Amino acid sequence: MRLLKLFYSFRTRLLLVLAMLLVATLGVQLYLNRLEQRNHASIIAGQEQALTASIALANESITSGKYMFELEDAQNHSILREQAGRVMNVLVVRDDDGRVEDSLDTRYRPETLPDGQPHYFYIYDTEVQLPKLVDAGEASEGFKRLRPSLPSTTQPVAGQPRTFAIPLQTSKSLDYIVVVLGSSPVGNESVWEAAKPLLPTLVVLLLATAGASFLVWRFTRPVRDLARATQRVAAGDFSFRVPGAERRDEIGRLAATFNEMVAQLGRMRELESQVKQAEQSAVIGRLASAIAHEIRNPLNYINLTLDHLRTSLAPSDPKKRALVEQLTGQLKAEVARINTRVTEFLKYSRPASLNLQQLDLAETLRDALRMVEAQAAESGVETRFEERGAGARVFGDRESLRSLFTNLIINGMQAMEGRGGRLTVGLTTEDGRARVSISDTGTGITSEHLPNIFEPYFSTKETGTGLGLAIVKKAVEEHDGAIRVESEPGGGTTFTVELPTTRNDER
Repeated sequence: MRLLKLFYSFRTRLLLVLAMLLVATLGVQLYLNRLEQRNHASIIAGQEQALTASIALANESITSGKYMFELEDAQNHSILREQAGRVMNVLVVRDDDGRVEDSLDTRYRPETLPDGQPHYFYIYDTEVQLPKLVDAGEASEGFKRLRPSLPSTTQPVAGQPRTFAIPLQTSKSLDYIVVVLGSSPVGNESVWEAAKPLLPTLVVLLLATAGASFLVWRFTRPVRDLARATQRVAAGDFSFRVPGAERRDEIGRLAATFNEMVAQLGRMRELESQVKQAEQSAVIGRLASAIAHEIRNPLNYINLTLDHLRTSLAPSDPKKRALVEQLTGQLKAEVARINTRVTEFLKYSRPASLNLQQLDLAETLRDALRMVEAQAAESGVETRFEERGAGARVFGDRESLRSLFTNLIINGMQAMEGRGGRLTVGLTTEDGRARVSISDTGTGITSEHLPNIFEPYFSTKETGTGLGLAIVKKAVEEHDGAIRVESEPGGGTTFTVELPTTRNDER
């Protein structure tokens, strides 16, 4: 188990890959060096063969009295022919006067003049072209005296032309066998030929670089994702999760730990929000109770006083009596409106006390529509109820649901005030949920205001308190339902309420 964990470690795999790349690079380089050594050995062996064959040919020429070209032509398998290009010339030079007795190069062979006299070339003649002499110490001293102007070296450069002078003592005299070797492939390659052996090494290095780059990319990508995730979490997005948590190395453990931390932070933020909301609700509840007590008592006194004025102190003059009736009626309507606002405030701030029972949702919706039929007829608004599917029955509080739907219907009516239109209430049942849609053809809601319409005290009306839709949403949530809105400025608004058709304890 411990070895398995060690294998899944990112550092271990990285070290293994780097070690394999290093071994592969060294192995390829060793193989190429061996090939190069064999190539050099083959070239050197060919030079040695050429040098040996040249000495043997010159020695045979001296002992047989024949010219070297005659002996070369007589041989069917000549090493010199096989080494063509390496042996440039072979000369036989006398030690006493430097006369060239024989030469493979036809330019320096002895010749007979037209008058029958022999003509010889001498090694010290500048027209006899020789490359740099390989100095063999005492064995080369005699030849160096014959041609003192010829430069010599004890460490010849590989591949360059060179001259070898080998002394040969015969019964008649001391002769020098001079072998001139031409350029060898070693050291005289073109740039492309010299670079050709390095190509496999270059390929291995490129593969190693690509492998290292891939590993670095794999290592830095999770770190980059983690950096982006921290920025999003710092901005308040606790829903984001870092990919790669399924990996078994250090990066996977880091990603999993980070995701768990973000999830805990999200839960803590939700708890903080709930606690804050509860504290606000408690404060609002206490404030609502105090305000309701301080406002309703004067309202009741004002209402009773208005009734007393209208009945007991009304003028006898019919015109004045009618005026008093009108003014007291307007004052009582305003008192009722204030009392309604106080009631809404209390409903939103106090915990719900629901009397849940099985209800016919269609009947509840018809009751809510009947409350606005008279107002709709006066405003030129067509109301319509559409029910699709079997009758929907839900568990809920009758008064709470009727108030909920009445509030939405009145909002739709107000959106079409002064312009007429059509108000449609639809009811469908699907997958254990009743769906109620309330659509109007009114002014609609702008996209700027749409996300805030369910917030408490947010209103676009001059006389609105901003609690109507907040109370609606609270009532929907108390019934374990959901509400959403779709609207287009000038094209109307549709509120959709979904309620479960079964109780929570039955699911």
